[in-house]
Amino acid sequence: MKKLISAATLGLGLAAVQTGPVLAADVVIGVPNWPSVLVTGHVLKVALEDNLGLEVELQNGTNPVVFEGMDAGSMHVHPEVWLPNQTNLHNTFVKDKKTVKMNPNGVAGDQAMCVTKGTAERTGIVNLSELSDPDMAKNFDSDGDGRGEIWIGAAGWASTNVEKIRAKSYGYSETMQLKEMDESLALAEVDAAVTGNDNIAFFCYTPHHMFALHDLVILKEPAHDPAKWNVKQPTDGADWLEVSDAPVAWDTAYLHIHYAAELETSHPQAAKLLGSAKFDTNTISQMTYAVVVEKRDPAEFAKEWVANNGDAVDSWLN
Repeated sequence: MKKLISAATLGLGLAAVQTGPVLAADVVIGVPNWPSVLVTGHVLKVALEDNLGLEVELQNGTNPVVFEGMDAGSMHVHPEVWLPNQTNLHNTFVKDKKTVKMNPNGVAGDQAMCVTKGTAERTGIVNLSELSDPDMAKNFDSDGDGRGEIWIGAAGWASTNVEKIRAKSYGYSETMQLKEMDESLALAEVDAAVTGNDNIAFFCYTPHHMFALHDLVILKEPAHDPAKWNVKQPTDGADWLEVSDAPVAWDTAYLHIHYAAELETSHPQAAKLLGSAKFDTNTISQMTYAVVVEKRDPAEFAKEWVANNGDAVDSWLN
């Protein structure tokens, strides 16, 4: 995983996002609860407004809510669908129902489990599988119950469910408490652990700003093997966790813009822009770094970015 600078605390910029019903907007962009999707959503909003004169709103929503909204016509854009994480939603609405379209230009991302450099030096941990050793797990026990703790992601993230599967597969679901919480709280715990020289293990991904702020160590795993990656989601059945297995590293993920197919009829130029927009990992990293670490206002930053990247935005329409 590359040490890429990026993303954010969850609450940042969300005041600018609608939380209630959206009325009269030409295009509604759904914004799930992680940082880089917020930045991308703001940039797409400005690009659509400035170039096409459309009224665009941002609205909070989980991944399923945004997909269902695109299917029903109440939302029109998901700025950052992680694949394979959201494969079940992608297959349902893109492949089967065909009410949602995918922009083919994906942004590469990585997912893993990390510890701080200090944690690695104090405990000697190198491999993720070592967390299944009770003696190693005790190094991460902050509440004295004999089990360590590890943040596996926020509730509602597909990756959080995958991390439950991986914890079962590696065996550390028996030795570690699997913590689900908002990313802002989890990253605050990382900050506190670094300051207090405490041990901590947590889900990490790129693009993300935590790699710019702290010296992190990615725990080693066997390379990704599709034959060993048998991952189900709760929507696949009540026994999804029991029948799943994933004792290997994540494959490289790709982040794709998705948009409602009906835009091709109602606002064809918007559909063209959304289907052609192209970012790369460094661009997403730089944008989220500016908003999170430098604390730029997301709306103002998006206006500046679009103005400074006119040629790129123009190419999305040609």
